[in-house]
Amino acid sequence: MFRLSLTLITAALAHVSHAVDNEVENRSTVQSSIPDYCATPLASYFDGKSRLTPDCIVQPRAAKEVATIVKVLTAASFLKRCQFAVRSGGHTPIPGANNIDNGVTIDLLYMNGTTYDPDTKLASISPAARWGSVYETLEPLGRMVGGGRGSTVGVGGFLLGGGISHYAPRIGLACDNVVNFQVVLASGLIVNANKKTNSDLFKALKGGNSNFGIVTRYDMETFESEDLWGGIVTWPSSTVDQHFKALVNFGTDPNRDPNAALIVFQGYSTATLADVVRAAFDYTKPVARPDAYKEFYAITPNLTDTTKIQPMSAIAAEFGSDTTKRVQFRTVSFKIDLATLQETARLYKILITEIQAKASGDYRISCLSQVWSTSYTANSTAKGGNVLGTERYKENFIMYQSYLLWSEPKDDKLFMDLGLMLTNGIEKFAKSKGTLIDYLYLNYSDKDQDPLTGYGPENVKFMKKVATKYDPLGIYQNLLPGGFKISKV
Repeated sequence: MFRLSLTLITAALAHVSHAVDNEVENRSTVQSSIPDYCATPLASYFDGKSRLTPDCIVQPRAAKEVATIVKVLTAASFLKRCQFAVRSGGHTPIPGANNIDNGVTIDLLYMNGTTYDPDTKLASISPAARWGSVYETLEPLGRMVGGGRGSTVGVGGFLLGGGISHYAPRIGLACDNVVNFQVVLASGLIVNANKKTNSDLFKALKGGNSNFGIVTRYDMETFESEDLWGGIVTWPSSTVDQHFKALVNFGTDPNRDPNAALIVFQGYSTATLADVVRAAFDYTKPVARPDAYKEFYAITPNLTDTTKIQPMSAIAAEFGSDTTKRVQFRTVSFKIDLATLQETARLYKILITEIQAKASGDYRISCLSQVWSTSYTANSTAKGGNVLGTERYKENFIMYQSYLLWSEPKDDKLFMDLGLMLTNGIEKFAKSKGTLIDYLYLNYSDKDQDPLTGYGPENVKFMKKVATKYDPLGIYQNLLPGGFKISKV
């Protein structure tokens, strides 16, 4: 029976035109090059652990084809359960989130274009576009969007999880700059979700992940593009306490410059064999060494400095990630507190010592501390709302991410156990000190973490209601097992 469903998919797609809808013909620019890695999609996954072996990979080129695939999979499952996964950029490092064993992977990599409409000043972006290509398309037109900070990050998962951009202190989260989602529902119906049409679905998609449908187009607000000042500065690891003190002052400054974005991270890799502290500075105006970062400039000596005035596409390229390793993300949030930051450094040192003693291949460790600002969601309600629930926090807080990358499958348990030790240790300390924040950024969460619960009970109830309304058979809850499911909350 299952093989029959695969045959049905192939037959159905043969009758669907590969032509893209004519709606784009009057718009200014379309970036729709097909990535080289489409020919070998399994090898192109960002996370080596996610290179699973589906029974079938289907690569649609338009929303109508996605709708056909969903209808066939749903119909086939009445005969025998036919699970599937959906891949946009494939950047989530959780096996099953964007690929599947013994099922069908809907690979959206051919849906990767960016179109700009000069009349509405909206950018229409396909789900598998990478942010680097989006910026390279919009910059020559003098326009920009608040998107991902790394060029290789895919559009779809980033926006459905919230989306932090360098512009977030100024314009809010990326998801709140989406004005319309084109969505394929479980029935195969293609609908728009915005402030006026399907407004409940519109709100739920902003943070609700893959629980409601497959988004096939994101229409985003744009703004005037100009160069940024930014790059990465590196210091010896001995300066970490100075950086944490500067970060506390930066995050609690009531007059913080809304153009100033910043990430502080501790890092070590086998490529350099150096334990360092780095700061990623990104100032969204072409102003060199702005006063917002002066406390960091005072830390000496620095080892390297790549900062300069450059376009967003160049900034994003510096944050691009390779696709040759195994990856784990984990996250925890806490109040802006020096003692809690210092505890992260103590636990980081334990992690590095263990990895240096036991790991067998190449690896890179980055542990990031960044300020989650109340300004990120200050205008969310006016834009149709989201389900993140962070408006209940009246003060900025720290969002911490452990980013572990390694080469050898035999080291999986070592790295994943140590990543768990790190974030559990931080959580335990923060809870004891009263600094723990009950919010996990979905895009940084690991498979055992529960970001949806952190949105608060009212938002969980709302998401379940929306899922039931638009997917009454629970197709995206039951046949799409990967990701963070509302039904498991």
